[in-house]
Amino acid sequence: MLASASPRRVALLRQAGAEFTVVDPGPDRAWPGQAAPRHGVRALALDKAQRVAATRPDAVVLGADTVVVRGERLGKPANVAEARAMLQRLHGRRHEVWTGLALIHGRDQRTTAECTVVRMARLSERDLEDYLATGESLDKAGAYGIQGLAGQFVKGIEGDYTNVVGLPLARLRALLDEFA
Repeated sequence: MLASASPRRVALLRQAGAEFTVVDPGPDRAWPGQAAPRHGVRALALDKAQRVAATRPDAVVLGADTVVVRGERLGKPANVAEARAMLQRLHGRRHEVWTGLALIHGRDQRTTAECTVVRMARLSERDLEDYLATGESLDKAGAYGIQGLAGQFVKGIEGDYTNVVGLPLARLRALLDEFA
């Protein structure tokens, strides 16, 4: 069971051949205090998984949470102005993408986190405005989606591409193996 309404996570799990049900865990919770990215994404992923597992105690439940980090955490922008500011902070520089995973089955629960470094090309003002006009930036951590139109702005990555999309499949497979 996937405790996420993210269409990107759904697509990645389908690509991997998984059979699952999607359950929206409800609104995102606030970042846990001063937690470092690796701990914060794990805590938020666990919170999502716990909310769904509480109503489906026999299911294996997967929760996930992703954040972009360039000096500070960049979650999903609230509006176009925030998206613009985030993209201006990222373009021409390197940043980290952290995804936390949590699996729960009955009383057993495990969490982990994955980090991928992304190098983004410099964006002209026109590139930036054209991308913002698409609306794609508004529902994604860091205001961009590597799997969408913004993929053309990514010069390279160090790590797991699927992590940047929002669900590190290799890490998830290893976590699932712990349950077997």
